[in-house]
Amino acid sequence: MQANYVFRVTVQLDPPEACLDPDRFETVCRLPAATPGTDGWLFFQYNLWRGAVADADHMRALLTDTPDVEVIEASFSELETDAAYRAALETEIKTDLSRFNADSVDAVVHQHLGSSIHVRDAEAIPDA
Repeated sequence: MQANYVFRVTVQLDPPEACLDPDRFETVCRLPAATPGTDGWLFFQYNLWRGAVADADHMRALLTDTPDVEVIEASFSELETDAAYRAALETEIKTDLSRFNADSVDAVVHQHLGSSIHVRDAEAIPDA
């Protein structure tokens, strides 16, 4: 079971004793998705809304801590997942729909991830 939250990020490099050209570039950042039901599994609920970053400042700060460079822009691309992770996510959501203020699992998924879920073979999902 494997899944990653995928973001397009623009990073700024500013080393104290060097000059870089270019000093900013766009890249892909993958954050491993926590196993549904474990600590951190609600990342999508706290950080995403309708397939986009819910709070840009918070997400930039979170992603700046990850690669240890300044992230100046971040956009959510997708949750890349295998079928087993998707099934486990949906099962966990279904156990407490009231937490999400929704009538169905599909509504929760759409509210937070939009249509940005891509199910792939586990071997095709890079390790984050």
